[in-house]
Amino acid sequence: MKQEKQDSYNQHIEMFKLLSEQGDGVLSTISVDIPGYPFGSVTPYCLDKNFRPNILISTIAQHTKNINANSKVSLTIIEQNPLTNKQAKGRLTFVGDCKLVEEDKEIKTRYLSYFPNAKDYFGTHDFKFYYIEPERIRFIGGFGKIYWIEKDQFKFQNIFESEVELGIVNHMNEDHEYNLRDYSRHYLGNALTDSDKIKMTGLDQYGLDLSINEIKQRIHFEQPIKDAKDARAKMVEMAKASKLP
Repeated sequence: MKQEKQDSYNQHIEMFKLLSEQGDGVLSTISVDIPGYPFGSVTPYCLDKNFRPNILISTIAQHTKNINANSKVSLTIIEQNPLTNKQAKGRLTFVGDCKLVEEDKEIKTRYLSYFPNAKDYFGTHDFKFYYIEPERIRFIGGFGKIYWIEKDQFKFQNIFESEVELGIVNHMNEDHEYNLRDYSRHYLGNALTDSDKIKMTGLDQYGLDLSINEIKQRIHFEQPIKDAKDARAKMVEMAKASKLP
């Protein structure tokens, strides 16, 4: 029984790594124009406190009209690794119900950290946030790694309150950009120049997110951190490990 729980936990973490390191997917909705047929569109997303995908969509968009008529959707996410054969890439299909975010201040702050250009949307069109409540998640991690995760097994939650996460992110961007560059080189293999733009966009117990020339990249922690104090210790540890000799 103990081994089964460990195997289940490892599966969930493997799935979550893919979900958290990507930033867009194919959103499939049930078409109102062609009843009964799926309609796919590429959609950016970021994760909320409960690690559910949140999307920002216009009320006039076709997929929004579909969602308002039928909330059942799926979001297909594929590993973005150009060196990996397409059939060997990790992918997951997040199946669930797409629901309007009623109180969007918190997710708006987080979304704009990942997609700062989206701020222009709020002044031009009627954009709203929707989140996907999971029903089942299908994960494919390569040969022999194919399984379903049920909704009652999806129990991830960010340990950091929005204000705490934002405080850490702002501090790293304002005072430790040089450390972020070292992290990028050491953990992600990026050789950045002074002209390359880098910033930290998010943090949770499992890793931190960077935007490098407006492309999302994630550094996964070997072990989950526990709180803000632990986060600070982790940043210091990573700075020492990534410091050039």
